[in-house]
Amino acid sequence: MDTIPIRPNHTSKAIALLTIALLVFASCSHGHKQYTDAITNRDSIPGLTTYDIETLISDSGVVRYRILADRWDVYDQLNPSKWAFEEGVYLEKFSDSLTINATVKADTAYYFDQTKLWELYGRVHIENLEGEIFDTDTLFWNQDTERVWSDAFIRIEKANGTVITGYGFTSNQQFTDYRIRRTQGIFPIEENDRATRNAAGEIVADSTNNVVKS
Repeated sequence: MDTIPIRPNHTSKAIALLTIALLVFASCSHGHKQYTDAITNRDSIPGLTTYDIETLISDSGVVRYRILADRWDVYDQLNPSKWAFEEGVYLEKFSDSLTINATVKADTAYYFDQTKLWELYGRVHIENLEGEIFDTDTLFWNQDTERVWSDAFIRIEKANGTVITGYGFTSNQQFTDYRIRRTQGIFPIEENDRATRNAAGEIVADSTNNVVKS
């Protein structure tokens, strides 16, 4: 029996070419999507990660801060860019004479280097030069304006043992001149001491006296 060869007609060729084209298009599209995602997610990846750091930060040629952290991530592609200390941070602030006038610890911290703003979260613990202790779970610190503030609960233990608690807090960055809003408690206070408030109803305190004063 003779064998008669069967040749593909034009329709079969068209189907074959269409199938190849679809496969190539799908492959190219998939690769393009991955490339686009990589560009889009670039800002969520730190440009630099450093472990077990101890560094000094200078301003105008003067050493201002010493930072210790287990991990330091620099997000240079974010807008605004920031540093992240998500495994905790310890910071010492120096005076012009290089005396430590405040120490700060927090579970998590972010520093926005363009605006010089610190955001501190978790167990935020501060001690000033006078031995006063400040504890809260949220604190903001603007180095440009040299102001510190929080709307969260704060506990302040003064050097004489007096404890002040409240919601809302503003201070200078040395933590020596501060205001506590919505005060919840002041104890203990000697009988001849009394706490007074300013016109806004805030308790005004500083580190130069043993009593809370206006």
